[in-house]
Order: sequence, then structure tokens, then C-alpha cells
Amino acid sequence: MTRRLSWTARPAAIVLLRSYLRLAIGTTRWTFDIHPDAEPLLTGQGDHSVLVAFWHETLALTPALLRRSLTRNPAMRPHVLISRNRDGRLIADIIAPWGAGTIAGSTDRKGKDKGGAAALRQLLALIRSGEPVVITPDGPRGPRRQVEQGTIGLARLSGAPIVPVGGWCAHWRLGGWDRMMLPLPFGRGRIVCGAPITATRADQDTARATLATALDAAMHAATPAPARAAQRLWAGLATLLAPALTLLLHRRLARGKEIRGRQRERMGLTTRPRPPGKLVWLHAASVGETLSILPVIADLLAQDASLHVLITTATVTAATLLEQRLADIEGGTRVIHQFIPLDVPRWIGRFLRRWRPNAAALTESELWPNLIESCHRHGIPLALLNARLSDRARAGWGRVPSLAARMLGRFAWIAARSDRDAARFRTLGAERIDTPGDLKNAAPPLPADPATLAHVRTLLAHRPVWLAAATHEGEEEDIAKAARQIRTRYPTLLTVIVPRHPERGPAIAEGLGKAPRRAAGQEPGPDDAFWICDTLGELGLFYQAVPIVFIGNSLPGPGRRGGHNPLEPARFGATLATGPLTENFLDAFTRLGNAVQIVPDADALAQWVEAMLADPARRAGAGQRAAVATHADSTLPNRLATRLLALMDAR
Repeated sequence: MTRRLSWTARPAAIVLLRSYLRLAIGTTRWTFDIHPDAEPLLTGQGDHSVLVAFWHETLALTPALLRRSLTRNPAMRPHVLISRNRDGRLIADIIAPWGAGTIAGSTDRKGKDKGGAAALRQLLALIRSGEPVVITPDGPRGPRRQVEQGTIGLARLSGAPIVPVGGWCAHWRLGGWDRMMLPLPFGRGRIVCGAPITATRADQDTARATLATALDAAMHAATPAPARAAQRLWAGLATLLAPALTLLLHRRLARGKEIRGRQRERMGLTTRPRPPGKLVWLHAASVGETLSILPVIADLLAQDASLHVLITTATVTAATLLEQRLADIEGGTRVIHQFIPLDVPRWIGRFLRRWRPNAAALTESELWPNLIESCHRHGIPLALLNARLSDRARAGWGRVPSLAARMLGRFAWIAARSDRDAARFRTLGAERIDTPGDLKNAAPPLPADPATLAHVRTLLAHRPVWLAAATHEGEEEDIAKAARQIRTRYPTLLTVIVPRHPERGPAIAEGLGKAPRRAAGQEPGPDDAFWICDTLGELGLFYQAVPIVFIGNSLPGPGRRGGHNPLEPARFGATLATGPLTENFLDAFTRLGNAVQIVPDADALAQWVEAMLADPARRAGAGQRAAVATHADSTLPNRLATRLLALMDAR
């Protein structure tokens, strides 16, 4: 394209190149990854015009984005800045069918008039009239991928934000200074539009570097991730293990960890029909993740009355809790639950072909390479909500860095719950990542039926009581040891135990001398030392009824690590203690500070409970400090829901 053509060959070249680009652009399966703040600017729905910036090497890909924008707003009239030479005029003729006008001119150099001043006047007039302008900051002659000052000057004079755009598709590379991509037909392509950049006089020394960095980041995000061999190996191993995973599902069914008649969902099979219209898919592994995204689901349903939501979980307890909570959400009948298929390519493929989601979002640390790769292959835009990554998980993925980079590169955006988590993701290659906040911080207080709460408070009145919440297997032995020590001073003490997994209730009760179980309709008598509350979704009830709370999954022991969310009891002003294992909620525990007591073992736990029972004023003060520290941004679920709806339009 960069070679000069004779005027006799020019008409034929235009026809040939135009026809070829129509074929290549039209048959490429495009994925669009548009930043939420850029979407209204690119469709002419913002408050002002915009400069759309590509590196010159991707100029032949611009029709894909132009076509998308004009489909959404046919009244738009974008213009592309080209050079005044023959190559520029050839480009103008080639892109004309895509509805774009052209402005000819480039920066004047060495006293030679290249039409820069006239072009600047035309561009400013277009921008002030609200029309978008497409520019190549390193064009028309390079150097390659170096931003010329004229782009920044135009942005500063016009006040228009710059949207950095990167593009990739199956292509040939031409041999000119820019190594321009020439699309190949019948392939895949991706256009990535980053967050808008505003150029001001205050940042004139750094604006060029900022734009260059943003353009390079968009190009990197658009380019397919590495590790194709590692991904294929992972997929092959999962396929080989599929028969063993089928046997595992039968074993889980026998242990009550799957629901009879629904275990086939774990292989991507279902009899439920897909509802008509738009469908967004959210995946939450277990109870904690499910609780955190319920406000997001409520906002999705409220913002789009025609939308259906598919939510998948990996555990029966999360599915049961979801069924309970959907009754309280307006539009909850538009929510469909399925169990997530195991990470076998064939099973994931069945699932995606059945449900055909318009967009998908995983939560927290749910990173499954085959699932993520399958979404990419099916052209489903994918986000990661409330993303968290422990040091242990980062070290694990760090052993396969190219696979991790490929997997994280498939996400349109990652919303990390903290700066610490975002930094860990970045070390593995994540780029489109920000930190809007922690959904678990923004969650409303856990619910409790008022009549049931009044009854439980009456039941527990007039005797010392404390709560061990969300305990894990083996932890109840430490709880019982601490309780027996406390009872030497408080003989009528009642210890309420709420196991994280309710199905463990019978075994816990048997190990504690046939203690009464709430799931069996039993209540503690005056001589009972323990009450096993093995029901689902009632933590809010006990956090309000019992003022002294120990948070489980935090004492050292096999299979225990990371703790549980301390903000849930803190919202009710409970006095809190935890074991030393708090990795999963480190930021929340840091936020609560000395309002939470760290107890390393059963003896320290007993001493803390005794101290709280003996000093009600100290107990109340610690609870008040905890409650004050839980204030959070309640708009976060709404903002994430808005981003997910925009993600569907980016498909």
C-alpha cells in the first residue's frame, strides 16, 4: 500500500483493495473490548467529540470499528486524518464505503507545507460540531509507534478526549516502515479501546508518553496471548481425565455434594431451555461469592427489564442459599441457576452452545483455563469481578507464567478487590485491571427474620453465650476445648457453633455428646453446653443474636486457611476474634484493625471469651469500633452491573 501506483493502475488497485478489505473485514469474527467510559464517545452519545487513536500499522483494521460505531449510530460522520500524498488519497478511496470522511494533511516539516495548518482548522471545526476524528499518532511516515506532538496539540486545543485503540487479526505484515497489518479473510480479530485520555497544559511533558503507553497496552491486550502449547496440554489432560471426573461426580453425589438428577449439569448437560433475548452469565463458586454478587444481580435486573441472568455455582450450599435469596430480589424469576461444568473442553463447549451468553463474569479467584479459553473461542466477552489472588495462588500460577498470561489476557477487564490483589494479577500478566472496591465491603447486612430473631434472643437470654461462626472440619475440637475451659468460670455457658458446611452438623453434634441441632428442630436446654446451628443462610440471625463472635477457618490445622469475611458480623457491632489465618480477607481484617482480636490457639480463644464476658463495656466498645469500620461504597454493585451491561454491547 505504501508503494506509489501509476494513475492508470490506481482505479484497478482501489477496486481490488476495497473488495479484498470488504471480504477480509466482513468474514473476520471480531471481538470488541470497549472500556465503559469510551463506549458513549465511540457511538456519538457522549457530551463531546472524541479523537480515536490507532498506531499506523493497524490502519487497515479501522473499518471494523467504524462499522460497529455506525451500526449503533448511523447519524455519525467520522473522519480519518490522512496524508496529502498519493498513498493518503488511495487510503481515502479505499475506506470510503465504510462511511468515513477524510481530512488530508500532516505535520509541516523543514519549512515544507504539508497541509497541517489547514487540516488542523478543519479538524477543530469537525470536533466542535461533535464529529469523531480518527488519527494515527505515528503517521504518515513514522518513526513507528512514536507519538507526534501534533496529536497532543490537537487534543489540547479541542478539549476532546483521546481513546487509545489497539487491534489484531489474522494478517499479513507489509514491508513498509510501519509493518502494516493486512487482514486475512475468515479469521478472528479483536479491537481493544482503552480508557479515554485527556491532554492538558499541566501534563504537556508526559502526554506523549502516556498516549504511547496506552496505545501499546491496547495493542498488547488485542494480540492473542502466548502459551498455545501449554493451553493445548492443559485441555488435553482435562480431556484424558474426563472418565475419572465422571466417577468423581458419582462419589460426590453419594456424599451429598451433588444433587441427584442434576449432576449431569457438571458435564454441560441440561434440559432447561435458554430464555429468549439477552442473557448474562455470572459464576460464583460457593456461598461467599454468591452473597457478594447478589447485589450486582439485583442491579442488572433493575437496569434492564428484558435481561435474563444465568448464575452458576460449584456447591450445593451456594445453590440452596441462592434459591432462598432470589425470593427477595425484584425480577428474581429472571434468574436461572445451573451447576458449573467441570473444566473439560467438551463439557464447557456444550454449556456455552446451550446457553449462548452475551457476556460472562467470573468472581474472585475462579480461574479455569479451559472455560476461559472456550469463552474466547465462542466470542463471549469475559470479566472477572471482585478479583482476588493469594500469594499461594500467585506462586502456583507463576510456575506456568505463559499459561497464566494467556488466560488473564482473555478478560475484557478485571475488577480487583484491592490494590494488593491487582498487583499480584499484574505480575502474572494482567493488564486491563482496576480496583473499584471490594463487593464484600459493599454488601448489605445479612438478613434475619424479625420473629425468629426475637425468639432466639429470648432463648439465649440470661446465660453467657458466644458464637463460633463458619467453622471448618477439625476446628470444632479447638472450639470445644476452649468452651470447656470457659465453663470452669461460667458453668452455664452456651457455645453456638455454625459450621460452614451444614451437612457436617450431625457429625459435629455426635462428637459433642449428641448436642442439639437446629436443622433437626432442636433447641438447647439449660444443661446443654453446645448448640449446633447447621442451617443454611442464617448467619445474619446469629450475628445479631450473639454479641461475641469467633470467625472460623482461621485456626491452624489441616485444610484450614484464610479465614472468612469479618465485615459480616462487624456490621452488627459484634465483638470479634479470629485465628491467625486471615489471608483470604487480609484487607478487611486490616481495615478493622484492633477491633478484631487475633487468637493463635484454643487457650488464647478461651481467655478472650472470658475477658469479653467479664467486661461488657469493653465488649461494646470493640463492637462499636468494628461497626464504624464497615462503612463502604454502596454504589459499587450498580457500577459493576453497568459495566457488565456495556460488556454485552461490546460483543
